[in-house]
Amino acid sequence: MQHKHTHKHNDEKGSGSYHCPMNCEGDKTYKEAGNCPVCGMDLIEQPKLTPSSTQFTCPMHPEIIKEETGSCPICGMDLVPMSPQDNEEDKTYKELLKKMKIATAFSVPVFLISMADLIPGKPLTSILPQEGWDITQFFLTLPVVFYACWMFFVRAYDSVRTWNLNMFTLIGLGTGVAFVFSVFALLFPDIFPDQFKTESGTVYLYFEATAVILTLVLLGQLLEARAHSQTSGALKELLKLAPSEATIVENGEERVISIHDIKKGDLLRVKPGDKIPVDGEVVEGQSSIDESMITGEPIPVDKSTGDKVSSGTINGTKSFVMIAQKVGADTLLSQIIQMVNDASRSRAPIQKLADKISKYFVPIVVVISLGTFALWATFGPEPAYVFAFVNAIAVLIIACPCALGLATPMSVMVGVGKGAQSGILIKNAEALETMNKIDILITDKTGTLTEGKPSVDRIFAMQQDREESILEDIASLNQQSEHPLADAVVKYAKQKNINFKDVKDFEAIAGKGVTGYISSRKVILGNLSLMKQEKVTIPDELKNEIIKEQKLGKTVSYVAIDNEALGYISIVDAIKKSSHEAIDELVKSGIRVIMMTGDNANTAKAVASQLTLSEFQAECLPQDKLNKIKELQSEGLIVAMAGDGINDSPALAQANIGIAMGTGTDVAMQSANITLVKGDLKGILKAKNLSYEVMKNIKQNLFFAFIYNALGVPIAAGVLFPVFGILLSPMIAATAMSFSSVSVIVNSLRLKKISL
Repeated sequence: MQHKHTHKHNDEKGSGSYHCPMNCEGDKTYKEAGNCPVCGMDLIEQPKLTPSSTQFTCPMHPEIIKEETGSCPICGMDLVPMSPQDNEEDKTYKELLKKMKIATAFSVPVFLISMADLIPGKPLTSILPQEGWDITQFFLTLPVVFYACWMFFVRAYDSVRTWNLNMFTLIGLGTGVAFVFSVFALLFPDIFPDQFKTESGTVYLYFEATAVILTLVLLGQLLEARAHSQTSGALKELLKLAPSEATIVENGEERVISIHDIKKGDLLRVKPGDKIPVDGEVVEGQSSIDESMITGEPIPVDKSTGDKVSSGTINGTKSFVMIAQKVGADTLLSQIIQMVNDASRSRAPIQKLADKISKYFVPIVVVISLGTFALWATFGPEPAYVFAFVNAIAVLIIACPCALGLATPMSVMVGVGKGAQSGILIKNAEALETMNKIDILITDKTGTLTEGKPSVDRIFAMQQDREESILEDIASLNQQSEHPLADAVVKYAKQKNINFKDVKDFEAIAGKGVTGYISSRKVILGNLSLMKQEKVTIPDELKNEIIKEQKLGKTVSYVAIDNEALGYISIVDAIKKSSHEAIDELVKSGIRVIMMTGDNANTAKAVASQLTLSEFQAECLPQDKLNKIKELQSEGLIVAMAGDGINDSPALAQANIGIAMGTGTDVAMQSANITLVKGDLKGILKAKNLSYEVMKNIKQNLFFAFIYNALGVPIAAGVLFPVFGILLSPMIAATAMSFSSVSVIVNSLRLKKISL
């Protein structure tokens, strides 16, 4: 079967793109449904990652067109989609179900006919002689082989042609040999030696084995198709969060528009119970918003003017107006959906073991099957060839490379989805595997341990009447900075109705502060390190005042004009309530926690003592955090770094696991392996627990797949026969094989129920 395929591009988010559930070819996707050319499994459709643009209309009033389901405003009838909406997974399931019904309808009579000799009085032979029943079996088997299950033979042929040997190679070989043997035995019985014949001189036929085995394999595929649809359930739930309509406010008038027509800067009215349409900021009114679908936290969050709101979250009982700031693929919800989708299809390092085994698996099974035939034909009881033939087929049928291949990707897919529902976004499967192994957590202070919502505590000037002019200068300077502390100063100045001045030659010096020229005077705002760099003179009285503030845990910035320090601004940033508890639990679990901050030693010490943190490092520049991580990694330690700012991005990228706070900058989120949407250190504990549970689940799956094949193949070959007289029918082997893959998927689905 030929496939059109393409490599996945970042902009390919729509449906109509298919991939293998076992990720055999990494990121490769196909433009049409079919089966994987490597493992032969049905390709599954990628969910459409953008909100649906399907429109709905009334069957009686076609002029009514809406963006979402509901009832017709004219006649009250349910609206129907204007284009078919049949999900591809449902289509696959329905097609398999139809074939399953046909296969069962023909296989059951074949099986009953083959069991005729066991029915007391043998009533069937009085209706038709045995030869007649043999021909009936042949005709009943044809629809099973050439219609309902023909796809298995096509896949087997493709696997041999491309030499990507897989589960279908074994099924096609086993059932194909049984069917062809039976046809020849029916038409030309005299060419077979006596070892293949019954006491009455007829050759044993295997039509019932062929039909029943193929039907059981089809049942396994059917159950898998149903289970697969549940593994991506979390992604589908996220997709449902995306609203399809919004209410725009233009010139004082409100009208409903499609989500796709919203532009940055539009004013949108959000009514009680509505979903927030895009990311933005509240500009009028206030409400409480349920953000549980994004952060995993059930308590609604109060929002008022100036607060950020995210697409897909649900408004409470009040109405408000917001300004659209991020639309389309830039919204947090769209980024979450994209990240979950990409991570679900990434490969974990533990998968390499299964990949290596799968490469040699099928040839080894074929060799074992041939060896089984030879041993039974030589040493088996009469009819030796019959025993040899049946056991060789049982070996081919029971082996299941598919269970090995599914063991890792199924757990990763469900685990990543579970994480997203709990506010933990995982970039790839490797991060999920490594998270459970971390030895050390390095954490930033502002926005990570603290709320990241700093506010101005006081402005101090050496000359008391200079406080207002100092505020004017530093607020003007900070207007051009992205730092949270700068934002706090600007907000404070606006509340005081300060006049902002023009700034020239603005410069932000990472980890130190900012400088710029106002009315030809050089204004310098920053830490002691910046003052030394700029050769600023600092009076002892000012130094002593600043040390007092710092010992209270406040962040203090010196203010200087030209080369003279004139005062300071102190800023408070409350420690998150959850930080203390999270650090305690991390330390108890054996993780060493180090706080590294750009703040001064006194403030750092005050925060560390409040959090009972024994290790901290103050006055860190971005390269200091980076070098510390490299140093720890050179000692063989696995390091996680938690941060939220642009200055943290080099360290986040260098760490074995970079953990970004979702409340921080986009750059930090892009550099990180894991993003905690709520920006709470407790999320690190959840991520660690999730990693542990997923890895445990993967190991269970791999153990099950290994042990199943390690026991199943020898039993099918007949190792129990000499001692216990037990042989495994190929039909029982087919049942076991079909359920092995399903059991791996079902075990993976248990991850949905874990509590983090």
